[in-house]
Amino acid sequence: MSTTMTGASGADNKLQFHVTEHHPENGTLLGFWLYLMSDVLLFASLFVAYAVLGRSYAGGPSGADLFDLPLVALNTSFLLLSSITYGFAMLAAQRKALSTAIVWLGITGLFGAAFIGLELYEFINLIHEGAGPQRSAFLTAFFSLVSTHGLHVTFGIIWLITLMFQLGRHGITPENMRRMTCLSMFWHFLDVVWIGVFTFVYLMGVLP
Repeated sequence: MSTTMTGASGADNKLQFHVTEHHPENGTLLGFWLYLMSDVLLFASLFVAYAVLGRSYAGGPSGADLFDLPLVALNTSFLLLSSITYGFAMLAAQRKALSTAIVWLGITGLFGAAFIGLELYEFINLIHEGAGPQRSAFLTAFFSLVSTHGLHVTFGIIWLITLMFQLGRHGITPENMRRMTCLSMFWHFLDVVWIGVFTFVYLMGVLP
């Protein structure tokens, strides 16, 4: 941030301050990459915990007894489709097609909400069957990993809705394009994490 001062001669000698804010080029993206690296460490820790505890059933049900793979596969498709629709939103924004970009963002949010809805449905059913996070170390690790991802998706949906309002009010400005790019990285990162969850937790979890 730089400040310049000019003086005016005369009876009413006034000082005028002109403040100019300078945003470092790519500074936001660099900071967001650093944040994503911290999230990588968080999820890596949760995956390691699940790897250690994933077979500690304490005489309770295993993944093969609990997991509904068709339901999880449907939920996975919702999240993967949301990444595709977000890509369409980015392409529309680059063409300065504001209305189209907002529509694709809205569709992305709906897919994200459907993903969270099915995940909550799965959790409620598991707890109703007596397979809550307190039942065994396996279930504690499972709920910790999957719910942490779900919380990230929920935050992403809130961010997406906020971004839609910003686009509607200010249009496709450089600041909003920077925000869209950051949210794009975040959303695709969650997709990659979920593919790991689906493979490592669900698919391998149903193996004997």
